[in-house]
Amino acid sequence: MTKHIAIIGAGITGLSSAYFIKKQRPDIDVTIYEATNRTGGKIQTYRKDGYTIELGPESYLGRKQIMTDIAKDIGLEDELITNQTGQSYIYAKNKLFPIPGGSILGVPTDIKPFLKTKLISPQGKLRAGLDLFKKPIQMEHDISVGAFFRERLGDEVLENLIEPLMGGIYGTNIDDLSLMSTFPEFKEREAQFGSLIKGMRYEKGQRQKQHQLYPGAPKGQFRQFRHGLTSFIEKLTDFVIKQGVQIHYNTPIEDIIVSQTNYEVKTASDTHVYDSVLVTTPHQTFMKWFGNDPAFDYFKNMASTTVATVVLAFDEQHIENTYNGTGFVIARTSQTDITACTWTSKKWPFTTPDGKVLIRAYVGKPGDTVVDDHTDDELVDIVKRDLNQMMTFKGAPDFSIVSRLPNSMPQYHVNHMEHINAIQSHIKHNYPRLRITGASFEAVGLPDCILQGEKAVSELLSEL
Repeated sequence: MTKHIAIIGAGITGLSSAYFIKKQRPDIDVTIYEATNRTGGKIQTYRKDGYTIELGPESYLGRKQIMTDIAKDIGLEDELITNQTGQSYIYAKNKLFPIPGGSILGVPTDIKPFLKTKLISPQGKLRAGLDLFKKPIQMEHDISVGAFFRERLGDEVLENLIEPLMGGIYGTNIDDLSLMSTFPEFKEREAQFGSLIKGMRYEKGQRQKQHQLYPGAPKGQFRQFRHGLTSFIEKLTDFVIKQGVQIHYNTPIEDIIVSQTNYEVKTASDTHVYDSVLVTTPHQTFMKWFGNDPAFDYFKNMASTTVATVVLAFDEQHIENTYNGTGFVIARTSQTDITACTWTSKKWPFTTPDGKVLIRAYVGKPGDTVVDDHTDDELVDIVKRDLNQMMTFKGAPDFSIVSRLPNSMPQYHVNHMEHINAIQSHIKHNYPRLRITGASFEAVGLPDCILQGEKAVSELLSEL
């Protein structure tokens, strides 16, 4: 008898889950329910007049191979692009400093570039060097990323180098951010080698060996597609539809009813019965259906950061940027509302017509309300005001695009994974053939969401 699986949400987690189901069990009937009129979730590419502009995620980390593997399988291998490598900067002390060469997310692995940088004072460099002599931190429980790196490398390196690079990835205050939910590999290397710097030096060597094994491999860390991330979503959507997957757009789910043998999925107009259900929505959505179960109470208090991307397009005559690089992040001690900026036309030349310059700034910090408190025009003015500290505008932009992502970055506070493991265990024992996954659970990057989908599918298929 044919088995029926419902997937709730057609973002990258939901779509890739449908892909994995059909790859392993083409006989299973799969239906995706999507509350909006399109697939892709946060991924959205604006394509017009020679521009290819990402309004959500900009790219994905190439060393997390799973997204590249799917892209090749669905026929996008020739569309893959690796970013232009170049100098990145940190804005601190009211100026831009080059990120020291050889660092891994701010952790120094080469002594010369670190000693040369003016971003860190001599005292700060000496303090960081104590890492080579300190014993590994004894951890019985999770601690914050801030606490870990302060102990290993000191306050100055944390606040001026590591925090700008790490904090923005998760949209969380670094002194609240869970180490074991986000960067456990740093603790593993510190414990293995007795020093964080020594451990990252080893890690760097391993990555260099990988490049030697594959001498033709691209040098950039990030990957994109010639027609933007939406082209991946479009191709994946077409692929799963051709495998028989049905997608119901503009169909929010009102409830999921659990019975002994199956699940009833209720929409405004209908109820359908499924053998198995995979939920991939943000926690703000799935709590409408599971909020009465006290095991899910953690999500009631789970904060999320609201962010916005502001894209500015200029004629190259109307902007002066003397820095040769791909962009910068901002230390939280700086007096700006923006948190980072990508010089998109330098990092991804394919995105911008000749003679034009494309800049993308990020607005929104944990706990602030700047995005909610201002109109689109006001956010553009805020971004231009902040960017005036790093570059010169000689004329108005050709156009601007503000893309708001409300409550889009779930904050992984200390002990996050302990709560998540307990919730996932509860789901397995009390909701057979149902899984809930996605960015509210583990990691927010695009390949990470795909991996979570793959894991959930593997578990569901073993129970069917």
